[in-house]
Amino acid sequence: MFQEAWRHLIRNRGSVIGMIFLIVLVVAALISPIVFDYEKDVIGQNMSERLLAPGLAHWFGTDEFGRDLFARVIYGARYSLIIGVGSVFLGLIVGTLLGSLAGFYGGLTDSIIMRGVDIFYSIPNIMTAVVIVSLLGTSTVNLMIALAFSCASSFARIVRAAVMTIRDQEYVESSYAMGLPTWKIILKHILPNCLSPIIVQITLQIGTTIISASSLSFLGIGVPAPAPEWGALLSAGRSHIRDASYMCIIPGFAIMLTVLALNLLGDGLRDALDPKMKK
Repeated sequence: MFQEAWRHLIRNRGSVIGMIFLIVLVVAALISPIVFDYEKDVIGQNMSERLLAPGLAHWFGTDEFGRDLFARVIYGARYSLIIGVGSVFLGLIVGTLLGSLAGFYGGLTDSIIMRGVDIFYSIPNIMTAVVIVSLLGTSTVNLMIALAFSCASSFARIVRAAVMTIRDQEYVESSYAMGLPTWKIILKHILPNCLSPIIVQITLQIGTTIISASSLSFLGIGVPAPAPEWGALLSAGRSHIRDASYMCIIPGFAIMLTVLALNLLGDGLRDALDPKMKK
């Protein structure tokens, strides 16, 4: 199945472009601590070179403290990717657990779990994250926990719907007849057959989470300074948008291209993994 899905995926030009961009971004983020000295190149100040326009010496220019913007954007990809992936996988664990229990047992269990999920789903994820970060304090870990709440509600709804379509299949009833415990049936026979919508949702949700994390950092309640998270770079550049507009444009393009690449890959995965969505 995965070989067939891969063949369909690589025929989609958009998904291939998205994959190439994401691979380059991940590699750049991984090698950034080797290429750049964090204390000197990323957060070190040089006031004699402040607000220099992009050029050969500084490809993306410098900020108000003379820090190289190229080094900060590349290094900042680590924060955005870690927050996006970490938050989604935390939400995936919680949402998969809640969604499988609600979809498998149904009845009162389903009603209790899904009404709680609906409450969180109805509140904008930015608002939920603002409240949680305000309560727990500003840090990268707390930001990931806050964003994981909104991810969990999305995964719970998707997993519940997938489990409800599978729980009455004959192989599930055969597993019960063989005496397998419920948890083993869910883990070994039901969840593996729900992977297609989960994989697609993971890809799309990472992009949404990166935007949310950047929004919170832009508001000053995300990753604490002087960490070069993309939202924080946007926030620092807004006061110089007239005399040094590149300080906003470049981090904004980094966010936009990353989310676009994730969406292109997600669309390709949806078409490849879900036969109902194929054109």
